[in-house]
Amino acid sequence: MKLSNLFLRLAVALALLGVGLGYFMGATHQFLLSPVHAHINLLGWVSMFLYGLFYRAAPDAAAGWLPKVHAALAILGLPVMMTGLTIQLLAVPSLMALVPPMMIAGPTLVVLGMVAFAAVVFRATDGRAVAA
Repeated sequence: MKLSNLFLRLAVALALLGVGLGYFMGATHQFLLSPVHAHINLLGWVSMFLYGLFYRAAPDAAAGWLPKVHAALAILGLPVMMTGLTIQLLAVPSLMALVPPMMIAGPTLVVLGMVAFAAVVFRATDGRAVAA
């Protein structure tokens, strides 16, 4: 599957998840998971969709190992971070020991994914041919 399509499809799935969570919170008047809802919508729907649009607009940018690293980091980091944040916000006693490693690993993966994406964008827009 093309990298652009992977990101676009994942973005739409995450948009449905984020909107569904928002709908549930509104219907139940329980807004404890608002930070999860916001992050799923921003990092999931918006960022993933923008990644997909970039790779669609600059298909050569998807060549090589760096875009694959970007995808792996972005796609793995978000669910780790959202799971950790959900456990923390719900204060699930039996799972609280997982929160610190998840809230270190998840955001770190997301940030490294964004750094990789920045490198892809700069490489793809420097006027030279894409290689790597």
